[in-house]
Amino acid sequence: MRKKEYRSEKMSDLIAMQYHGLSMAQTIVWFFIYAFIGWVMECIVIRREKGIWENRGFAKLPFCIIYPFGAIAVYELLSPIADNIVALYISGAIIATTIEYITAKVMLMLFGEFWWDYKNKFMNYQGIICLESTVGWGLLTVFFFKFMNRYVTIGVSRIPGRIANTIAITLLVAYILDFTTQFLHSLSKEKECN
Repeated sequence: MRKKEYRSEKMSDLIAMQYHGLSMAQTIVWFFIYAFIGWVMECIVIRREKGIWENRGFAKLPFCIIYPFGAIAVYELLSPIADNIVALYISGAIIATTIEYITAKVMLMLFGEFWWDYKNKFMNYQGIICLESTVGWGLLTVFFFKFMNRYVTIGVSRIPGRIANTIAITLLVAYILDFTTQFLHSLSKEKECN
């Protein structure tokens, strides 16, 4: 088999991959739906707390990609206990709070800051995590398992292949361009400050 044919076959295998019954393109759409839901939730929380509307994504597009990564982690780790609401709640709260903490530490390394501040919240640690958000993560985990993910997955699974491919490619390219632009801008601002 020639290299070109081998690469083409590997690409076909990648495209044909499935994640919990969704095609690769549908999974990408699923991912960005959760990124958008996370962005909306973040904006609502900030609006409630600060009284102003603020884009809570890193880039200009309305996505917080930490949310779908969190959704995948929670889904993969907690599916075996999905019928036990108490264990689901506690485990979801712990996992999401851990993800929030790690995300803040990575952001501190990359950008010298993280984009939330819980210093004024009850029982916070370094302003990065707090009891209020931990309680919220547990509730969100239960809501995700008992309601939201079922409907998001059903909706996405009904998107025909070609349409899903087009949406997925468009979202990926747009987000990669947006993220790269913002990341380079952030690095240039950091250099100017030094």
